[in-house]
Amino acid sequence: MFMKHVRMQQLLSLPPRMAGVFGELEGRGLPEWFATCDPAGSKLGSGGGTAHVLAEGWRATGGGQSFAEWLRGSRKLILHAGGQRRRLPAYAGTGKLLLPVPVFRWARGQRLDQSLLDLQLPDYQRVLAHAGQGTVAMVTSGDVLLRFGRSLPAFPQVDVLGLGMWVTPERARDFGVFFSKRERPEELSFFLQKPSAARIRELAGEYLYLVDTGMWLLSERAVGVLMRKCGWDGERERFASGGVAGGYELYAQMGLALGKVPAVVDAEVNGLTSAVVPLPAAEFYHFGTNRQLIESITALQNLELDETKLGLMGARRHPNQYLQNSQFSFPLRQEENHTLWVENSTVPKAWQLASEHVLTGVPENGWDLRLEAGVCLDFVPVEPRGGDGGTERGGETEGHAGGVSEFVCVRCYGMNDLFSGAVGEATTRWLDRPAPNWFFARGISREAAGIEARCDIQRAKLFPVLRVGELEPRFIEWLFAAKPVRSEEFARRWLALPRLSAEEIGERVDLRRVYEQRRRNRRGCLLPMWRNGRWSVFYKLDLESTARMWAESGEELPAEVVAGAAGLARMQEVHDRMFRGAVLRYRGLAGAEAYERGAFGLLHEMIVREAQLSPASPRRAAQEDQIVWGRSPVRLDLAGGWTDTPPYCLEYGGKVVNVAVDLNGQPPIQVFAKLIERRELVLRSIDQGNEERVTTYEQLDRFGQPDTEFALAKAALALAGFLPRFHGGGGRGTLAEQLGEFGGGIELSMLSAVPKGSGLGTSSILAATLLATLGDVCGLGWGREVLFARTLALEQMLTTGGGWQDQAGAIFRGMKLIETSPGLEQRPTLRWLPEHLFEGEHANRTILLYYTGITRLAKNILYEIVRGIFLNSPEHLRVIGEIAGNAELAFSAIQRCERGALEEAVGNSWALNQRLDAGTNPPAVQAILGRIGDYVAACKLLGAGGGGYLLLLAKDEVAAERLRRELTENPPNARARFVQFGVSRTGLQLTRS
Repeated sequence: MFMKHVRMQQLLSLPPRMAGVFGELEGRGLPEWFATCDPAGSKLGSGGGTAHVLAEGWRATGGGQSFAEWLRGSRKLILHAGGQRRRLPAYAGTGKLLLPVPVFRWARGQRLDQSLLDLQLPDYQRVLAHAGQGTVAMVTSGDVLLRFGRSLPAFPQVDVLGLGMWVTPERARDFGVFFSKRERPEELSFFLQKPSAARIRELAGEYLYLVDTGMWLLSERAVGVLMRKCGWDGERERFASGGVAGGYELYAQMGLALGKVPAVVDAEVNGLTSAVVPLPAAEFYHFGTNRQLIESITALQNLELDETKLGLMGARRHPNQYLQNSQFSFPLRQEENHTLWVENSTVPKAWQLASEHVLTGVPENGWDLRLEAGVCLDFVPVEPRGGDGGTERGGETEGHAGGVSEFVCVRCYGMNDLFSGAVGEATTRWLDRPAPNWFFARGISREAAGIEARCDIQRAKLFPVLRVGELEPRFIEWLFAAKPVRSEEFARRWLALPRLSAEEIGERVDLRRVYEQRRRNRRGCLLPMWRNGRWSVFYKLDLESTARMWAESGEELPAEVVAGAAGLARMQEVHDRMFRGAVLRYRGLAGAEAYERGAFGLLHEMIVREAQLSPASPRRAAQEDQIVWGRSPVRLDLAGGWTDTPPYCLEYGGKVVNVAVDLNGQPPIQVFAKLIERRELVLRSIDQGNEERVTTYEQLDRFGQPDTEFALAKAALALAGFLPRFHGGGGRGTLAEQLGEFGGGIELSMLSAVPKGSGLGTSSILAATLLATLGDVCGLGWGREVLFARTLALEQMLTTGGGWQDQAGAIFRGMKLIETSPGLEQRPTLRWLPEHLFEGEHANRTILLYYTGITRLAKNILYEIVRGIFLNSPEHLRVIGEIAGNAELAFSAIQRCERGALEEAVGNSWALNQRLDAGTNPPAVQAILGRIGDYVAACKLLGAGGGGYLLLLAKDEVAAERLRRELTENPPNARARFVQFGVSRTGLQLTRS
C-alpha cells in the first residue's frame, strides 16, 4: 500500500562510459548508489550480469563485511541498463535508463531534467519495500516504465516472486510468461520464454498466464543459487573463473527451472520456492526502439484527457511531437511533422523537417538543413584522439561547450533501423534502405572505406568525426539523402575523415559535454516556459528544483504583474509567488520571505473570499433568558490526515477516515451563548479563566495578529456578520451602532476540556462549535456543510491555516470516510462506517487513548508541509498521495471489521506522517513507545504529531493491561494519563435552555 521505511541500495548496470561518470553527472553517489558495467568482451546474460553487479557492489560498498552480511544489510534494487541499444542509438551512451523524459501534462512535481530512472524509481522502491522480510533483492529492466495501482496485493514468502500483468497472447508472446493452475493462481506451475500465441492459447484452458514484467523479487537463498550458477565461490567470496562471473540467463535459464512442474530440470533451481502475483491495473511502456520511445511517451501524455485536471492546456490529444532541452524555432505542423523527437538540440527556423525524426545533440547552428522523412540524426560529442586530427589539425581540443574546436560524430540513420546484419547484405537496412545502396549512391566502394562486406553494421566505421566548426548543411544532407548529389569532394572528405562505428560511438562519447549542452539548453527554456505559464506545465513542475535551476542560470525573474498581463489563474499565482521566493532564496537575496508570505496570504484570501461572497445578516433569534449550548466531541484521525489541507485538497481533493469521540463520558468542547442588553461582546474562557469585552470593530478585527486573545471567538463573530466586510448589509459605522440595531450584545463562554496541543483537533472544533452556537443565536440557519466551509475560512483568517478534517470529524457523528473533490469550494461527501472496532470489547480495553503530557503546536509543521505542496515537492506529493491510499485501506478495514487490517492502516498512518515530517515522533515520545513496544500492535500520535495524545492498539487484553500498568506506575511526566473515550453518536449538538 505504501513504501515502508526500508534501507535500500540501488545497483545499476550501465554502458561503460556512463558507469564511470554516473555519480558525478547524476549526483547519486556511494553507498546508496552504485554503477558498474559488464567486463569488456564478456557475455554475461541477465543472470551473470546480476551476479556481477552484486559482487562489484559489495566490493565497492561492503566496508569490510562479508558478502552475506552486506546482502542482508539493505535491500538491493538491481537495474539492468547496459548493452549496445542498437534500436535506440541516441541513448546508447547513457543507457535507456537515463534517457530524458518530458514532463507529463497531467502530473505534478515532475522535473525538467527527469529521466526514465526518475519515473521508474518510486514504484520500484515501493514494490521492494512491500516485499516480505525474506526478500533481499529485486532485479528489473531499465528500458520499460511500469505503472500500476496504488494498492499492492499481499506478496507470498517465497524464494523467487515474479510480478506479472494480464495481457493478450499476441502481446505476451514477445516476453517471458508465467503459468499457474487456474485453481491455484498464485502458485507458479512453470515459466516459458517467448512462447507462441498459439501455445499460450493452448495452455490457457488449464492455466492462467501472466506476462513477465521483468521484476523479480529474490530471497537470500535465491541469490545464493544465482551466484553459484555464475561461478561464485562462497567460501573464497570470488568467482572461480578468473574472478569474473560466468554467463547465465536469469529469464531463459533460471526462469525455465522454476515452478511446481518446471520446463527444465535443474535440481538446485527446482528446489527454490516460487510464486507469481499480478500487479493491479498494470500498464507497460516499452522504450526499446526509436518508434517505441515516441509511442510510449505519447500514450503516457494522453492518459488523462479530463480538462478539469489538465487546466488551460486543454483536453485535446497530445501530438506525437516532443521537444526537450532544445532551442526550437521551426514552425511545426501536426500532420506534416508527426513522430518527432528533438532533444538537446538547436533547430532554427530555416530547417525543413518532415516526419519520423529523432534528433539529438544538434549544436548551435544557422543551417538551412533539409531532412527527408524517416531520417534521424545524432551529433555525439566525442573525445578526440590523434587519428581524429587532434595533432594534424592544430591540436585544438579545448573550447567552450559546443565550441567550434570541439569534435562531434555525426550519426545518421533511419527511424526503423535495427543496426543488425552484415553491412554488405541487401537485407541489412541503413536509413531504412538496403545498406549497400548508400555506398553505390555516393560512388564509394566499401574497400576504399576499409569496411568488409561481412562486417556487422554496428561495428562498421560509417560515421564521420568533425570539429563543430566544420559542420555544414550540404555535407550533412549528403550523408543521409536517398538520392544524394554526386559530389567527389564530399566522397573524398568522408573517406578522409576519422570515422566511428555505432559501437565505438558509445565507447568514445564525451558524456560531460552531453550533460553540459543539455543543461545549457534546458536553462534557455525556462523563461519562455514561465512566460507561457498559464498554458504550459510550468506551475505543475517541481518548483523547488526549477527554482534552483533558474537561480543557477543567472536569468532574472521578469517583474511584470503575473495576475495581470500573464492572466494567471489564482492557484497559479500562488505557485508563482512561492517559486519567486525560492529563486531568491537560492541566490541568497532578500525578499524570499516576503514572496512566501504573499503566497500564503493569497491562499488565505481565496478561501476567506468564499465566505465573503455569502455574507451573514445576524438577528436576535433567541429569547433574552435563553442560553444556547453548543457542544462537540473531538476526533481521532485514523488515516488520511494532510490530504484535507489546502492547497493539497484544492488541487487533488481530500480523503480522511476519523471517528468522533467523547472523553470521559462528555463532549469536551463546549460553548455557551446568551443575549445581553449591553452593546458589547463578552468573551470568556472557562478553562483559561480569562475574559475580554469587545466594543469596537478595531478590537474585533485583531484575530489575525499573533498572540491575540480570543482570536477564535473574534474570527467567529466576524464571520457571523459582526464585521462590516462579512455583513450582508455592510454593517454600521461602529460596532456599538450595529449592536444597537441587533438589540444588544452577546456573551460567549467557552470550555475546552482538553490540553492545548492535544492532536485531537480542538482549535478547529472549538471554531466550528462557536460558529454553530452563534449561527443559532443569530438566526443564520447554518447547516453542517456551511459550518464545515466557514470553519476552514476561519482557520485561514487566523493565519494558522489547517485543513477541514478536524471540524468534519466533530460536526459529523461516529466513524466515517470524509471526501472532497478538487476545487476552491470544498464540500464533504460522507460514507458512514460500522463502529464495532471502537466500542464494546475494543474501546478502552485493547484500544487505548493516552495523553503523553508533551505538547507541540502544529503551525510550524503545517507551514513547512504547505510550503512543500506550494512548490510541488515530489516527495511531499508522493507521501500525501500514499496517505490518501492508506485512507482507502482504513475505510475497507473498518467496513469489514477486520482488526488486523485496521492495525496495518494505523501503523501506515504513523509511518507516513514520520516520512512527511521527522519531528512527528520526537525523542520524548519515542522513549514512551520504546517502553511499551512489546505490547503494541499499532499506534500513532493523533493530529500532526510531536506530542499530545497517543492512540494505542494493544496486541490483546493482556498486553493492554501490561501497557496500562507500565505507563500508570511509571508515567513519563506528571501530566501523562489514560483517558476514557466513547464514540459520539451525535457529533455537534445544539440545545437551548
